[in-house]
Amino acid sequence: MSEILLNGGKQSVLFGQTEITYTVKTSDRKTLAIHVYPNGDVLVDAPMAASLMAIAQKVKKRASWIFKQQLQFAAYPPVMHERRYVSGESYRYLGRQYRLLIKEGVREHVKLINGRIVVETVNPENPKKIKALLVYWSRSRAQIIFSERYHVCVQLVAKLDIEHYQGFQLRVMPKRWGSCSSQGNIMLNPELIAAPKECIDYVITHELCHLKIRNHSQAFYKLLAKVMGDWERRRKRLNESVEVRFV
Repeated sequence: MSEILLNGGKQSVLFGQTEITYTVKTSDRKTLAIHVYPNGDVLVDAPMAASLMAIAQKVKKRASWIFKQQLQFAAYPPVMHERRYVSGESYRYLGRQYRLLIKEGVREHVKLINGRIVVETVNPENPKKIKALLVYWSRSRAQIIFSERYHVCVQLVAKLDIEHYQGFQLRVMPKRWGSCSSQGNIMLNPELIAAPKECIDYVITHELCHLKIRNHSQAFYKLLAKVMGDWERRRKRLNESVEVRFV
């Protein structure tokens, strides 16, 4: 038996002896969706007409799945502490881990050499300078790689009679890999450069499909599956392989 509890503006439901705390966000959507975030928070996107009791019953029904997601996130490596920008630190790029190597030199640049991200600078003891070089390099690589993948994905969704010629913009978003505005402007998080290319394709294709269906309804995911049948596997890989910021 479940019992709905109120907890500081949030809601809770008891599943056996375990309390599940969640936040409810209502909108004009037609279906209810439950999201579990890396920090363990649970968000319920619900239709405006949904009652608290109905929402609680849905949360209880998905309790096992919620617990599984929370356990998986808890098993991930912790969010990386503040960067020191010294040789030996680990960075992820296109799904692979690379070690940082700081070298003193007359040039200011970053390159991938023999499985390492090599930063050459006249100020190897200056972490702010090294960070600036890494940010510039990663953003530059994101622009190049995302442009390549964007054109591939645009051709992919053309099969769905979706057209898009505006390109995209880079924008750091704390909780999103991408977004599509009502005007059709697509934003991509530059930190997505840490993910494998197939995951980048998933995010871009996902946003392009929003040009036809704005919400995350069952119809939306059916549309996405028409051109990317393994989107769930790609999303899972993205969530499991990229947990921390690149820089």
